[in-house]
Amino acid sequence: MTLGIRKLIVLGLVTGVFLLANFLLVAGWLQQHGVIDWAKTVRKEYLTGTAITVIVVLLVLIVRRHSGDGWVTRRCPVCDRRLPAAARYCSDCGSRI
Repeated sequence: MTLGIRKLIVLGLVTGVFLLANFLLVAGWLQQHGVIDWAKTVRKEYLTGTAITVIVVLLVLIVRRHSGDGWVTRRCPVCDRRLPAAARYCSDCGSRI
């Protein structure tokens, strides 16, 4: 997991806690601006059970590509050699990945 992903997770958690703490204020603001009615319409028209099932299945199918021997299908940008998952340098040409 990269540092950027960790930062996004922490930012999302902090935002989530902040919104939960001010739930009634946020709900009133959303109702006042018509966002809740719009969301109900979108859910009723576009997010059917079939659509949600397809979205979940696609998210499950998005996985990291591996070959059978534990190597990621990644190549050195200089010499085009196959590299292991944790490689930072190419052992053939010495370039940084």
